[in-house]
Amino acid sequence: MTVKSKRGRRRYLVFTVPGSASRESMIRAIPGGKRFNVIQCAEGMAIVRCAPDEIEECTGAVRAAEPSAELVTVSGTLKTLRDRYPVLRRNAPPKPSRAPKPKA
Repeated sequence: MTVKSKRGRRRYLVFTVPGSASRESMIRAIPGGKRFNVIQCAEGMAIVRCAPDEIEECTGAVRAAEPSAELVTVSGTLKTLRDRYPVLRRNAPPKPSRAPKPKA
């Protein structure tokens, strides 16, 4: 397990966005480079990851990219957000396989 003191803590912000917004278009439009990572965007909702001390900056960056975007909530885990908002659970990207890779 990764130690949070090395990796750093993360916060996941949920925004309402226009239905036409896609993950790729938001990645291109959000200023801030890799500081703000768009995790998921579907059916009018988007999840963006940032550091806890950058929540205000992240909100401003998303609003600059999508002026009609509204911050809905902030969480420390994706699981909590996807449990609370079924649209995010339905459109979640598939989890990577944890099965051991076959030896060649």
